[in-house]
Amino acid sequence: MKSHRRGKMERIAALLEIPDDIVLDLPRITMLGNKQLLVENHKGIIEYTASLVRIRLNQGELIIAGENLTLGNLQTEQILFEGIVAEIKYEV
Repeated sequence: MKSHRRGKMERIAALLEIPDDIVLDLPRITMLGNKQLLVENHKGIIEYTASLVRIRLNQGELIIAGENLTLGNLQTEQILFEGIVAEIKYEV
């Protein structure tokens, strides 16, 4: 049922030319090299250390591994991390 609704929403988004991330509540992840990582449309931080960050998403979680990871900016809809990003994993 959920995949049927998702498929319907994708078709509507395409018809109206609305970006999928808005209609489907998907995260937008932007990296600047391996130095900065911006995550938009998140649902909160699960775990945060200098070497590991886990972020709750609408569908699963984002796991970021690296060195000297610091929180550059935290807002309701976006999080900016700075440091050396070594690995990003999206778990559903």
